[in-house]
Amino acid sequence: MSTSRRIIVKVGTNVLTNPDGLLDASTIASLVSQIVALKAKGTEVILVSSGAMAAGRGVICHGERSRTMTFRRRSTSRISSFGSAQDDMRSRDDVANRQILAAVGQVHLMKRYAELFDSHDALCAQVLATKEDFRDRRHYLNMRGCFSSLLEEGIVPVVNENDVVAVDELMFTDNDELAGLIASMTDADALLILSSVPGIMTGNPDHPRSKIIPEVRSDADWKKYLRAGTSSFGRGGMHTKCETGRKMASLGITTSICLGREPDVLLNIESGKNPGTVFLPEKSKSSIKRWVAEGDGQEKGIITINTCAVEAITAEGRARSLLPVGIVKIEGDFEKNDLLKIRDERGKDIGIGRAQYASAPAKEVMGKQGQKALIHYDYLYLS
Repeated sequence: MSTSRRIIVKVGTNVLTNPDGLLDASTIASLVSQIVALKAKGTEVILVSSGAMAAGRGVICHGERSRTMTFRRRSTSRISSFGSAQDDMRSRDDVANRQILAAVGQVHLMKRYAELFDSHDALCAQVLATKEDFRDRRHYLNMRGCFSSLLEEGIVPVVNENDVVAVDELMFTDNDELAGLIASMTDADALLILSSVPGIMTGNPDHPRSKIIPEVRSDADWKKYLRAGTSSFGRGGMHTKCETGRKMASLGITTSICLGREPDVLLNIESGKNPGTVFLPEKSKSSIKRWVAEGDGQEKGIITINTCAVEAITAEGRARSLLPVGIVKIEGDFEKNDLLKIRDERGKDIGIGRAQYASAPAKEVMGKQGQKALIHYDYLYLS
């Protein structure tokens, strides 16, 4: 990875915080110092950083006593009914508390980053994102232009999910997913996921006989080594990190999962060392195909295809478009250029693609031969 020109560094909440959930100043300072050192070597860096709510927790719950009491009253006073109404109130209250922590904390987190970068005579910029920012090609290109402009000026983008407005369907699975979207969008050479564990292990990370799996290929069965659950303060877990790594590798982006608190971990990776698990990249995909690949969850319709069509578009070494003759079912109303989920007749997801025409004419030609492809190969991504 020593020749990487552009990398995405994702750092999770568990790396940035102490056991009490508050920000770890020394870890953040080390991270910034390493990024500045990478920039000095000519590597462009985009930092995807969690930690806003941890920063907010430090200000609100560990600040003045009046702040603590006010916040605690807010957490409990509105839960006053029973049954499903009570559960719904708790849910709304959790969202409100998360929004408060994020809104207060993001200011303090960015202040910390700005001060640290400034101490190295470097600049950083805040970029907040939700899934809506990736919903169509136009928004996608606008955001990509923003990143390109910042990097051209030598400014380090510091990205986080906008937890103030991101609720329910607008939320990413976690910042691993967001980091993957940005890596794909910006044609990054590598994605470095800094975690509280050193990579994929052959067993329980706490067991002395467990070893790190240094490399993962696209056909490797890495899922058998994973345990269910999420980190203490974060929203995701190793499964989402590995899913992100697998998808990035399929798009031609090298992805490393490693221990975020390891001294000089970024510099070691950039110099060619492998302190964690690396998902080895396949052949790089085009920009448009990367956008299609990252559209999972934003599709406007579902296309069910028969066995012959599945075999045709998934055949090794062939580039086949999805023709109407192989379509057996069309769900949803969509327009030209909308994203579509592709499934087989058993309900298994096959891929995702961009429609060449709307659902109305698609339903008219469904199952017929000699018709224009609904999804052209250039806009088709197979799972």
